[in-house]
Amino acid sequence: MTSQCEGAFMKLKENLTRAPVLAYADPHKPYELHVDASREGLGGVLYQEYDGLLRPVAYVSRSLSPSEKNYPTHKLEFLALKWAVVDKLKDYLYGAEFVIKTDNNPLTYILTTAKLDATGHRWLAALSGFRFSLKYRPGVNNRDADALSRRPYTTEWTQLTPDGVQALCQGTERRVKGGVEAEAIGVMAAAVPEFYCNPTQLRDESLPTFSKQDLKADQARDPLIALTIKALTANQREILLTNSPDGARLVYKEWERLKMLDGVVYRRGPSTNSEEIQQLFLPTKHRESVLRSLHDEHGHLGAERTFKLVRDRFYWPCMRAEVESYCHSCLRCIQRKTLPTRAAPMSHLQSQGPMDLVCIDFLCLEPDASGQGNILIVTDHFTRYAQAFSTKDQRAPTVAKVLMEKFFVHYGLPRRIHSDQGRDFESRLVGQLLELLGIQKTRTTPYHPQGDAQPERFNRTLLNMLGTLSNVEKQSWSRHIATLVHAYNSTESDATGYSPYRLMFGREARLPVDLAFGLSLDQTSVASHRNYVDRLRKNLASAFEQPV
Repeated sequence: MTSQCEGAFMKLKENLTRAPVLAYADPHKPYELHVDASREGLGGVLYQEYDGLLRPVAYVSRSLSPSEKNYPTHKLEFLALKWAVVDKLKDYLYGAEFVIKTDNNPLTYILTTAKLDATGHRWLAALSGFRFSLKYRPGVNNRDADALSRRPYTTEWTQLTPDGVQALCQGTERRVKGGVEAEAIGVMAAAVPEFYCNPTQLRDESLPTFSKQDLKADQARDPLIALTIKALTANQREILLTNSPDGARLVYKEWERLKMLDGVVYRRGPSTNSEEIQQLFLPTKHRESVLRSLHDEHGHLGAERTFKLVRDRFYWPCMRAEVESYCHSCLRCIQRKTLPTRAAPMSHLQSQGPMDLVCIDFLCLEPDASGQGNILIVTDHFTRYAQAFSTKDQRAPTVAKVLMEKFFVHYGLPRRIHSDQGRDFESRLVGQLLELLGIQKTRTTPYHPQGDAQPERFNRTLLNMLGTLSNVEKQSWSRHIATLVHAYNSTESDATGYSPYRLMFGREARLPVDLAFGLSLDQTSVASHRNYVDRLRKNLASAFEQPV
């Protein structure tokens, strides 16, 4: 081997092992995709431009099936394009602008004058949701995708023992100076685009936990609360009117409701039941984080619902106006929320208690990255308590499996189930399951799903909540369903005056903000299980007296 060959070989090894091998995808930049096909397989390389140079973002390739090996050249090239865009690189390319470069000139006409067969039209329909243009490049310049399409590929798989897996994992690590283990092929922090370092997107979603001493110190540093503490300590209400900061006169009017517990100021708030609410007098410095937790991170619910969440936990002067201003100026709510419409009267359906009547419905969405494209909505008619389960299809076996394994085993069996007359709900399988369990099945009138009013109303609420997700979160919306539904269940319903969670379980859900500020919506401790059951029965009886 000559010195020139040795130098080229060392440079090749350096380029293959130097980190980062791949560039981070930046959704704000356009992509460039190179595709090619051969008689052995398909290949593609996805690029983005950095500092005037194309950097690879992803490599894809696969072999051909026996039937695909019989395709003519132009159909193979079209297959490579469709497979790379729709099947392998959809997470990168959906919603983005990109250019596809191919060495097959006829392929550049598929969007205009090409005559396609039935298969070609199906592939073209699958590509219709993407924004791209096609450009021809000579084969001599298309070596990257061509090499991947000709790469030998075997479907044989060697089964590794547990010891072999452990050895393989250890082999991917090496010792660096200082004895610290590092991955053999890694990334450098300096190569991460600024987009991924956005502190708003990468900030810690959890609130810090405040002790009583922290709250006392923060209240003492707040001018208005410090003056309130002085007045309460001296038991002189008039102190609030001397050299008072903004809001002191409003606090003066609340004097009879103010109290100090362990040196922390609270206000006795309004309650819909016999239990008294202790509202923490919230210092100004924490108000934005509380609003962010109970609105931004709680499904972007409306101003009234957000206010009720805040009111059950905190107090400060002009709280309602501040909450409404925050919600009405929320960018995601402005972009997604629709104008309210006149609500139709509720249907004639009646229920006598929790799990007396359960309504089910399907909500169809665009599939996310995991292939989930449907949501099975299950709503308890009496409490408005809802659950949503993402599925890949609406087939009857899926409905039966979800109801049995994810709902009935957690909440028990309902007396009745109500649905529209969709094939998935009216199938023999679902009917036999409900008959076996002793559940009565009712249905809406044909072609009138609005007769199932509660799921239809919850569908709109859930769609609005999903619409407030960021673009990145929307690509995996099925991962956020449970969190959004919990936010809905833990918020007071306009129809009942209680949260669905409270009506179902007899207590309010504990939220992250409650743990952060040491709040408890249930002030009464219990000495035994019997006492707990008695109090739970009393709370539920009080709630069920309200008309629903």
